[in-house]
Amino acid sequence: MIEQMKIIDPLTNPTAHGVSASDAFHIVIPSMPGYGYSEKPTTTGWGPARIARAWIELMKRLGYKKFVAAGGDWGGIVTDFMGAQEPPELIGIHNNFPGIFPPEIDKALLIGGSLPSNLSAEEKAACDRLADTYKHVGYAVWMGSAPQDAIGLVDSPVALATFMIDHDPRSYALIARSFDGVPEGLTPDDVLDNVTHYWLTKTGVSSGRLYWEYKGSYFDVKNVSIPVAVSFFPDEIYTMPRSWTERAYPKLIYYNKVAKGGHFAAWEQPQLYSEEIRAGFRPLRR
Repeated sequence: MIEQMKIIDPLTNPTAHGVSASDAFHIVIPSMPGYGYSEKPTTTGWGPARIARAWIELMKRLGYKKFVAAGGDWGGIVTDFMGAQEPPELIGIHNNFPGIFPPEIDKALLIGGSLPSNLSAEEKAACDRLADTYKHVGYAVWMGSAPQDAIGLVDSPVALATFMIDHDPRSYALIARSFDGVPEGLTPDDVLDNVTHYWLTKTGVSSGRLYWEYKGSYFDVKNVSIPVAVSFFPDEIYTMPRSWTERAYPKLIYYNKVAKGGHFAAWEQPQLYSEEIRAGFRPLRR
């Protein structure tokens, strides 16, 4: 939730940011079960598909007859599942963590299998990046197998901070430079606010249960057939060839390679992320 706070004013009050009032949004930012201010699940079954159904029901109960959804990280996976479920009220999605890898290629990269020989240079580069990412997701493997063992994350703020900061090499570098005084993206207060959010709500362990609940791939195609906008931030943990993106989303209405930004784009580059949301959903306003 903390990671989304900076985009609220640019998207709800666009004229204050030099943008037309016609680009304004209502924003609903729910915390996923077990995260932040959300209740911790008392039963199993709260994977991304169920969360997607819950978000759809939430929007309907709030009175929205038509709405769009956007997300990155786990939110991107949930957003893909919302799109795959195709509720009539959902007119489109935006994703900066889209499921675009062909399943057979994603599986080969995970287990070290052979790849097709006809990959383009862009597709081969994407495979190289994802193969490298699979070498650095030990935290996901751990939480996916025994999340309740991570008791140190609610017992020690230092343990929690250490665990949260070391997400992936590129994000780690972006966070580290903020403590080195580089005036770009995150600040030390941003990082500490996010850790504090998990610490005060005691969700360091419960947030890991989602990794245990989900048995699918983070990166492969989720069979979304409604309109989709994709923003590719260059320091994401994988790259997004347009060829695979178009194949994954047959109704791709927007695709853009952003100049800078990484895995936590809304948090790190809120202005650019807000611009991407406006541009991505603009075709659906016509």
